[in-house]
Amino acid sequence: MKTTLNHMTVPGLGYAEFLDLAARLSCIGVEVRNDIARPLFDGIAPEEAGKTARDKGLRLVGLSQVYPFNDWTSEREAQVQALIDIAKAAGAETISLIPRNDGTGLGNGERQANLRIALKGVLPLLQAAGMTALVEPLGFQRSSLRSKAELVETIAAIGGEDHFKLVHDTFHHKLAEGGPLYPEQTGIVHISAVTDPALAVHEMEDEHRVLVDGQDRLGNVDQIAALLAAGYDGPISYECFSPETQAMPDPYSEIRRSFDFIASQLQARAA
Repeated sequence: MKTTLNHMTVPGLGYAEFLDLAARLSCIGVEVRNDIARPLFDGIAPEEAGKTARDKGLRLVGLSQVYPFNDWTSEREAQVQALIDIAKAAGAETISLIPRNDGTGLGNGERQANLRIALKGVLPLLQAAGMTALVEPLGFQRSSLRSKAELVETIAAIGGEDHFKLVHDTFHHKLAEGGPLYPEQTGIVHISAVTDPALAVHEMEDEHRVLVDGQDRLGNVDQIAALLAAGYDGPISYECFSPETQAMPDPYSEIRRSFDFIASQLQARAA
């Protein structure tokens, strides 16, 4: 299991501390974000930020994010280009594109058209840069892109398979009522758990996303095992949004314990 750490899980750590934590956890890399309450890379130049990560043996597997990418405008195009430029300078492998998640653009026909227009707009920017974009379906009922199938079909329809990959998020997969796995089209797996027994699935929100343990209700181990069995061999990245998790006093010990739990469960299934 190629573990990775998303900065959203520990947003209180500075960039250097975040890298140190990921290296100590034996992660292969990190995902850096522009939507947490600190400057991207703590204001360090992208070139220096990328070198710092590589010097610690870490890949910049992703740079997040442009939202809402499927509301395609000249402003959105400029935002995508700017993120690509930063990613290239830092040596990041991908950028992330997040769909509109406010209850608009949900209509059958409307959402597919908006997705196609946006992907067709992004594709030449990616081609020119030799860059890959990770597109994340969100399982919320209010999301304008819930279906992996619609995304895969649209990417294929515009010939974008070489430059677009899916995010398989275990939380959003559960909220979207599961469905097919697309291991070959998946660029990264995001993991987090919901353990509150009082919540109905449709009531689950980002704020409930904690570390995976034996109380997990999302089936993280099942999803990871199925993806690995189907041939997925990419990063598996911790992305937690719970304020309690983000405020962990000892993130190394708690994340280490969770990674070890997942690994032991996978090993037991393989035995």
